[in-house]
Amino acid sequence: MTLRESLISAVDHVIEPPDLWTRRLSKVKFAERMPHVEKLPDGSDCWVIDCRKYPLSETLNVGALLNDRAIAATQWSDVPKTAYEPAARSEAMDQDGIAYSVLYPTLAGFSGERFGAIADPELALACAQAYNDWLIEEWHAKNSRFIPQSIVPIHPIDAAVGEIRRAVGRGHRGLIFPTAPMQLGTLPHINASDYDPIWATCQDLDVPVCFRAGSTPDLFQFPLPPHIAPELAAAMRAAIRPASAVFDLTNILFSRILLRFPKLKVIFAESSIGWGTYLLEYADHQYEQDHCNYELKPSEMFHRQCYLTAWYDEVDINSRHVGVDNILWATNFPAANSTWPDTRQFTDRRFAGMEDHARRRIQRDNAAKLYKIAA
Repeated sequence: MTLRESLISAVDHVIEPPDLWTRRLSKVKFAERMPHVEKLPDGSDCWVIDCRKYPLSETLNVGALLNDRAIAATQWSDVPKTAYEPAARSEAMDQDGIAYSVLYPTLAGFSGERFGAIADPELALACAQAYNDWLIEEWHAKNSRFIPQSIVPIHPIDAAVGEIRRAVGRGHRGLIFPTAPMQLGTLPHINASDYDPIWATCQDLDVPVCFRAGSTPDLFQFPLPPHIAPELAAAMRAAIRPASAVFDLTNILFSRILLRFPKLKVIFAESSIGWGTYLLEYADHQYEQDHCNYELKPSEMFHRQCYLTAWYDEVDINSRHVGVDNILWATNFPAANSTWPDTRQFTDRRFAGMEDHARRRIQRDNAAKLYKIAA
């Protein structure tokens, strides 16, 4: 199998169907609080989670499958089956030359933060378990090309640890977690030792922790001008999203988490890589200037344990200091800014001039090692 026939997309999104939770959770126990779809007065659909409404246009992105990528779907009838049916998704992967697809949630929050904000721990756990079981039973079990990753309730910690172990036991290959749980209520800061049992469990089970850029928008949010056109607002938010990964990675490098858990692997999804060289150089400079006295410099911790995700980057130029062993590659299907269905042509341009062995690491081997894929 050639490289062009065995690409691994390290970040794609599964679209949860309207009946996922209504089929799997107790109507007697959770009633209208479980995630379900309702019709709004204007005819559009919305998701309802714990009695809070989220317009459909804000809870999914399937622009790559629509005739106009700038227009968001507002009704389920607008959403193509390729977004939420495994068989149709597999055909789309074949069309684009993708061998394996690592899946992230959508409704639950790109890092599971919507479920993390649920105050009732019993409901939060039930929602996460239903999603994790659905992803195994209806996606991975039917087609091993879909690589499942779990979400967990953020509190209490022992429930999160229990669900990680249960989910990995069922076949999940990673943990998706918010970078700023402290913004989801009265939860501790991500750096607090409260979360150490989570990091320890992932380290022991040899599954990566995945932080998705922009999943906690309050971490880095530039106020948009009033009356801005919707398409411009969407473009600005998308373009600025990788900046949140700068905050995320900087925090992790100085948090001592990587020093306490030296075998823990951390992935920054949809991060881009162009800023990586600047950050690693500057972090090392500040580390030395401010006499941080850690056992390793930030760049050394990064190269030992962290991964950025390339997407639109000119990879050959930007990979030199970040390192080809620390870069994953993704299509971000089915979002509007996905490279689908022209991924092979796109990667040929973006990886032009890169040696085959380096390109193979970024487009396949690094993800295969992290997720235990026999590619």
